[in-house]
Amino acid sequence: MKYMLLIYGDAEKFAKLPAEVRDGWHGEYMEYTQKLAASGELVAGDALQGIDTATTVAVEDGKTLTTDGPFAETKETLGGFYIVDVPDLDRALVWAAQIPDARSGKIEVRPVLDLGDM
Repeated sequence: MKYMLLIYGDAEKFAKLPAEVRDGWHGEYMEYTQKLAASGELVAGDALQGIDTATTVAVEDGKTLTTDGPFAETKETLGGFYIVDVPDLDRALVWAAQIPDARSGKIEVRPVLDLGDM
């Protein structure tokens, strides 16, 4: 079963971490990604550019409307994702708990809808 691990970071909490911890996160992410890939359970994953690069699109009465910025104003922002193909939710949760941002933000784990089952 496929799950998406959505990485929501909290910039304020991250800024309060000791500098040596913040500086080490890039390496931790590289290590984590390599470990996940080596397990054979990684489907995809990427970091996202900052929320200042986001554009939100809506269609109202046939007109396309665009707004600079993310859909919602929140303290935690979506910073990246992984898609894993694992036997069950428990295994997805094991991977989610190892994501570095789980220590200062939150990781949302959501099953990917298999349209073949519809």
